[in-house]
Amino acid sequence: MRLHLHLLSDSTGETLENIAKAALAQYDDVETIRHFWPMVRSEPHLERILQEIAHNPGLVLFTLVSTEMRDALEARCRALGLPAVAPLDPVNDALSGLLGQQAKARPGRQHMLDAAYFARVDAIQFTIAHDDGVNWENWEEADIVLAGVSRTSKTPTSIYLANRGYKTANIPIVPESPPPQKLFELKHPLVVGLTTSADRLIQVRRNRLLSLNQSAETAYVEQDAVAREVAYARRMFADNDWPVIDVTRRSIEETAAAIVALISEQASDE
Repeated sequence: MRLHLHLLSDSTGETLENIAKAALAQYDDVETIRHFWPMVRSEPHLERILQEIAHNPGLVLFTLVSTEMRDALEARCRALGLPAVAPLDPVNDALSGLLGQQAKARPGRQHMLDAAYFARVDAIQFTIAHDDGVNWENWEEADIVLAGVSRTSKTPTSIYLANRGYKTANIPIVPESPPPQKLFELKHPLVVGLTTSADRLIQVRRNRLLSLNQSAETAYVEQDAVAREVAYARRMFADNDWPVIDVTRRSIEETAAAIVALISEQASDE
């Protein structure tokens, strides 16, 4: 099945892209042709887009705060017999009812350069500078420290958390090279152990070696060696009473969500 998906936004369109991605993930065997239209803020621009929609009919998702622009888009879609959905409308309606005020019709207001924005930038810079055990002397400044054997998605999870505003450092756990003592003395950061099954780890590591055109017959992927490595890390996590997340069947987003939940629990206990 082929679907033309039109995403119209008067801002960056990031919200719409995430909504569409989450919804489409529930359907199999759909070839989606995305038509992305950000920064739609003038009637001539909208008119050009409407012509494209007419030529490639499909589902229309939009976030437009201008009443005139919304009305024009919805009227044309009705004439074409196409669904036009404003996914944020139910949320705004509910908030308006609870708060007793109307939403501010300001395009891209969530992208204003507020304190949260600059905190997120700081978190990203910190995380990049503290990847793979680098600059461990500054770990006390982190919000989260991820520990785990090689190829347990520490770096991508760290970057994802940084985009959520959390300063995140990570350290590989290698039996032949124990981590610095600082790791066991941290007071502020939440230290989280990431683990996975030995079989899955071997598979990921073999793929990594193949992508680098390196030999796949090393201790790095040998069954007993990997099993000992995983067991060593698990003992370390248990000895220090660190929470552990098994990433074997988790996506980066799911792992990060579990870590954020741990942070929330820690905050509620304090």
